[in-house]
Amino acid sequence: MKNVWIFLIVMLSLSGIRSEAQTHVFPFEDGNEGWIGDFADYPVGDSLFYELAWAHAPLPWPLSSADSALMISGNNHSDDLFMFIKRKIGGLIPHHTYRVTISMDIASRYPTNAAGVGGAPGEGVVLKAGAMAREPVRVVVSGDYRMNIDKSNQMQPGADMDTIGHVGVTDTTTVYTIIHRSNLSHPCTVTADAAGEVWICIGTDSGFEATSTLYFDRITVAFSPATHVEDPRGKPQEHRLGQNYPNPFNPATMIPI
Repeated sequence: MKNVWIFLIVMLSLSGIRSEAQTHVFPFEDGNEGWIGDFADYPVGDSLFYELAWAHAPLPWPLSSADSALMISGNNHSDDLFMFIKRKIGGLIPHHTYRVTISMDIASRYPTNAAGVGGAPGEGVVLKAGAMAREPVRVVVSGDYRMNIDKSNQMQPGADMDTIGHVGVTDTTTVYTIIHRSNLSHPCTVTADAAGEVWICIGTDSGFEATSTLYFDRITVAFSPATHVEDPRGKPQEHRLGQNYPNPFNPATMIPI
């Protein structure tokens, strides 16, 4: 008898389960849309000195004031002020692992290749983004506000937040201009909690020791199922299918491995 081809089909039923892939777009035209602003890496009680502020506000001149954005601002006196926005997103599959891409349009007026106080006003303000199962919050550590997640510091990426660029526009920038930043080239991975929820966090880690004011004009967060998990034992060195026996067979056969 000629060789016998055996096709093994594994069926995964998703009936009754919430959709795996999701995309959420936040244009901030009607409010902050569930996003919350906050600050860390500064001494407790110094919020007025650091001029910390966040609000839903019109885009600044020369951009259209008819369009709104999420504004966040702070005067960095500590060499590493962290300004961040966060939002919980639900409707995911509980305990399901996702690849998450985060992209944003930001109004910035800070030039590249420019001198600044302590650091550059453009490249010295580093953007970070991440997805996590627990809420990112500031906690008090030795008299300072620190984050309860691993974002690392300034240029360095952390386990929970990756570095995705800086707020610099061009060498000749003098007015607010829309810039685009994303983690599309290196999406993050997160596992939803028991309620099918995760937190998205976007922030700036600043080495520029003066005021930075940014406007998040649009944020897009996309979830897709993480279908590949690397085998910790490593990749196989070869692939082999043994000869089935007995051959011919009826009604069953065995394939050695």
